[in-house]
Amino acid sequence: MVHLALFVALLPSFVFAQDLGVPTTWREFNNSRLLAERISIAKSAIDTILPQLDTSTAQFNGIGYWQSANVFSAMANFDHLASSTTYKDQVIDGLTTAFKLYPDFDQYLYYNDDAMWWATAAYYAYRAYGDSSMLSMAVTTWNHVSNYVVTAADAQSKTQPNKDFTIASTCYGETMAGGVFWRPTSDDTGINSITTGLSAYLAETTSNATYENAAILSAQWIQNLQINENGIILDGVSGEDCTRTAASWLFTYNSGKYLEGLSVLKDVTGAAIWKSLMTNITAAAVKSPVWQGSDGIITEGASTASDNDGVGFKAIFIRGLDEVSVRSSDNSDLQILIHSYVDVQYNALLELAADGTSYSPSWPGPAQQFTSWGQMAALDVMVSAINTNSP
Repeated sequence: MVHLALFVALLPSFVFAQDLGVPTTWREFNNSRLLAERISIAKSAIDTILPQLDTSTAQFNGIGYWQSANVFSAMANFDHLASSTTYKDQVIDGLTTAFKLYPDFDQYLYYNDDAMWWATAAYYAYRAYGDSSMLSMAVTTWNHVSNYVVTAADAQSKTQPNKDFTIASTCYGETMAGGVFWRPTSDDTGINSITTGLSAYLAETTSNATYENAAILSAQWIQNLQINENGIILDGVSGEDCTRTAASWLFTYNSGKYLEGLSVLKDVTGAAIWKSLMTNITAAAVKSPVWQGSDGIITEGASTASDNDGVGFKAIFIRGLDEVSVRSSDNSDLQILIHSYVDVQYNALLELAADGTSYSPSWPGPAQQFTSWGQMAALDVMVSAINTNSP
């Protein structure tokens, strides 16, 4: 377990000194495909998974509930980046169906982070199509999940209204205010990094200080408690006794979700700290040996025989990096680093892991026949490549 008191003291020495250069060991970190071709490749990838959609459940055969939200997110973001409405009906109908089946998008009242994946998909749909019902779903779900946030008052009193145990006021010398319990059950103590993030989007869209304050509080919580000595976002911590998840539990989506939130928060607040943190965590994450080789190709979630959560994690990582790129027009080095990293994944999928328009969950290859989880994971790479390369 990382000793956070020491870590916090060392924070400025490693987070604020990251190199934005592109490693020369990365495999094929550029491409010359024109915009129309990149749009066509992304559309074909989405169309290949669409036959798996069960419209009665709004889920895709072969992948889980939360991972299905990944597919709708990619569809909405495709239309957003391609300036189209190709998937508008499927996205809005699917999200509406899921919300009716599972109020607050919380399937079986079991996981707050699952609800937030769907709520963020609804926000993407609002951004792509301007449908106010999508924004309403995102807000309603945010209100639901906010019942499980540790507020400053909760931390001080060591109580949380929806938990039946005494919560930790501080962990490793830092307040627990801003953490979000990942499960709504009264006895579950886990708080994780990825249940945060939607607040910044809602703050930007509504100019409501409630969302901005919530985004800042959670961003500070992660900044103070959830970054390891290499600048990688940690997974979770007990809200009761501060026990951490295993030090080896380092997953792409924790960094990706935090980066996405920071990219919006730095625009909402104009605060230099969030911009600096976003920039340096990006550099640390895309160069981390934890989930890729020296060639830069992500190896996480490469299960070819059966689905697992890790397959969906890396999709969220790429999506977060794309948002950073969009919002970093004043930092060409950062944008080049991101588009180079996305191109490494893009070229690997197209050249090493493709069977026609189907993609293996193992991005270094070899290719294999269609699986829903492999296709789902590839979508965000294909969609992001529309945006991170020049026309």
